[in-house]
Amino acid sequence: MDEKGKIAKAAGVMSAATFISRVLGFIRDMIFALYFGASGLSDTFFAAFKIPNLLRELFAEGSMSAAFIPVLTEYRQREGEAEARRLVRITFSFIIVVVGLICLVGIFFSPAIVTVIAPGFLKSPEKFSMTVLLTRIMFPFLLFISLAALVMGALNTKKVFFVPALAPAMLNITLILSIVFFEAGAERPILTAAIGVVVGGFVQFVFQLPTFFKNGYGLGLDANFSHPGLRKMSLLLIPATMALAVSQINIVVSNILASYLPAGSITYLFYSMRLTQFPIGIFGVAMGMAVLPSLSEHASRGDFGRLREDFSFALRLLFFITVPSMVGLIALGKPIVNLLFQHGRFDYAATQGTVQALYYYSLGIWSIVGVRVITTTFYAMQDTKTPVKIACGAMLLNIALSLYLMRPLQHAGLALANALASWVSFFLLMYFLRKKLERIDSRRIIMSFGKIGLASLVMGLAGWALLHGELWEQSGNTLIKTVYFGGTALLCILVYSGVSHMLKSEELHYLYHTVRGRFTRRSDR
Repeated sequence: MDEKGKIAKAAGVMSAATFISRVLGFIRDMIFALYFGASGLSDTFFAAFKIPNLLRELFAEGSMSAAFIPVLTEYRQREGEAEARRLVRITFSFIIVVVGLICLVGIFFSPAIVTVIAPGFLKSPEKFSMTVLLTRIMFPFLLFISLAALVMGALNTKKVFFVPALAPAMLNITLILSIVFFEAGAERPILTAAIGVVVGGFVQFVFQLPTFFKNGYGLGLDANFSHPGLRKMSLLLIPATMALAVSQINIVVSNILASYLPAGSITYLFYSMRLTQFPIGIFGVAMGMAVLPSLSEHASRGDFGRLREDFSFALRLLFFITVPSMVGLIALGKPIVNLLFQHGRFDYAATQGTVQALYYYSLGIWSIVGVRVITTTFYAMQDTKTPVKIACGAMLLNIALSLYLMRPLQHAGLALANALASWVSFFLLMYFLRKKLERIDSRRIIMSFGKIGLASLVMGLAGWALLHGELWEQSGNTLIKTVYFGGTALLCILVYSGVSHMLKSEELHYLYHTVRGRFTRRSDR
């Protein structure tokens, strides 16, 4: 199998596992909406959860991949397997010490943190104190998720993708069980959900350990924090963390500003972002993780020709999958939110608020997934400084746009600001990557994007025409809606595939022959 085939296969495996996790995530959100609705209580949970979740992005899944995978890949190739395993043990020990201290500091300073994250809650002492309590309960989640990210990165360098990608499903399952089985008997049910988050993080870590040990790794303590590999990782980690901090600040800014808007605004933004994170997580993050080990190998050998080729392929294949997802969320936003969330205390007014934010957040899906792949390419070349500089500029633009747009558009203006800032970030990253690599196959990428955009537009119009009606303003009739929506979604896929075939899409051709080849090989066995 050639390198493109390996990347596509890895991305497919990760996408399948991530799909399972995301579906469970939506079930979790549906249950949460059923029990807590879109209220001040749900706002406290989501505001509190943003804090450890933000730090998870900074110190765990995001920056760990950016710094750990390229360095571990380099050590495995140059120093051998034994030294690579030792570096894993040293990093494990380092995380225990450093992230453990961060958790203790976070628990102690939770009131100050909540004041910064949700200053609008200060007007309601009860709401503020509940957010502080929830924050303290959920802070240990950061340690467990950091250890889970370490195990994931180590497995990814061995080209093991399915189990690490499936691990987040354990978090969702744990949280679902904690709400369904323990909510009724709890004096304060929202605390049960917070405890479920922490337990879920631990389960996500433990779930990967059998595969981790099977691949020759161990978790023994090694406090050699002066190891050159750890130092190199730290030098890459600092700018990578800053870049992720900047992207997370965009979310925090939206959270802060939304705390001054009518009740439910934070919840609307949360649920709409969850929907846009579905294609981003399944395809964007999966492709970024799948392509990073291959790009790191090319970069460590100085083979920039293959690096350019694999980057172009990954970006075009990613656009082929995510752009129609973006158009689908815009065209079918109301039916999706109605079907998933409009139950129990989550009424039609909450659906409308969520859909308004969803329309604007969705506009940034193509650029967000594009940024993931471009940033991954910089990380593979152990350049973590360029992405942070561009991210800082995009952050300032997001803040300015948020302040300008929140008055006329309320919470939806915050979503639009986020999307527009991601567009700017994408184009700037492409410009600097082209300067670094001299060429990046721009013409081929643009031609591919044009065909994808046209096919997606035709598909979106067909879906909107079929699902536009009063049925999606009412609660209930879930079975009828599910069948109706499922049939329409299947038709949309056929329309998109048909138009792409007429436009002679390279990506469709590649996926068709890849799938056909696999079935042919299976039938020959």
